Amino acid sequence: MPEKITPEDLLNNIVGTFAESSSKQKSVPLFGEETSNSVTSQLNRLFGRQKPVHHLLGGGKSADVLLWRNKKISASFLTGATAVWVLFEWLNYHFLTLVGFALVLLMLAQFLWSNFSGIISRSPSEVPRLVVPDKLFVNIAISIGHEINRALEFIQDVALGGNLKQFIMVVASLWVAAVIGSWCNFLTVLYIGFVAAHTLPVLYERYEDQVDNFAYQVLGQLQHNYRKLDTGVLSRIPKGKVNWKKHD
Repeated sequence: MPEKITPEDLLNNIVGTFAESSSKQKSVPLFGEETSNSVTSQLNRLFGRQKPVHHLLGGGKSADVLLWRNKKISASFLTGATAVWVLFEWLNYHFLTLVGFALVLLMLAQFLWSNFSGIISRSPSEVPRLVVPDKLFVNIAISIGHEINRALEFIQDVALGGNLKQFIMVVASLWVAAVIGSWCNFLTVLYIGFVAAHTLPVLYERYEDQVDNFAYQVLGQLQHNYRKLDTGVLSRIPKGKVNWKKHD
């Protein structure tokens, strides 16, 4: 009988792989440069990435922000998100309170500008008005609706596809996401994702070879453990749609 795999064994194998890769990186041979180049080319094919990280992120201004091409803009985005998270999570401010304070400051600034600009200068300047373009909200709504429909389509395809293995894996993933969501609220999850989006790509671009080498070894170990799990457990699960018996 194939040996059973427990979560502890899987975790120990991953930790062992990480320690093994760290020890190999410390003792690099004299002619290790050619080997590292061949490993990097294999990893590029493994992840399907033949283009730079900047191109994969869109190649525009958003990619420049995520990869810290302009450090001032990237730092301002990250600082603003951190300030919002601190206001809501640590200082326990409410959204309606912040909106009210912001509108009061906006009205106060426009009031002072319109009444004292004529005193300071002979020709009073026109007070600028804050206008949000309608296309911005339309584009945001279209993007969010498209992603929601894609997620719903995938979930329904899994539910109606009759593949019990894939169904169990998706349900397990959703259960893990629900457990993580019980540890923190939605705003904290968004903030963690925002920080990860502004730190992980630039770290990966800087330490690309080390990350690819470690990921290649971990994926190989996971595939080996999945084959054992598939042989011992998942292969015994019957495939196909379940036929329900009708009772009169």
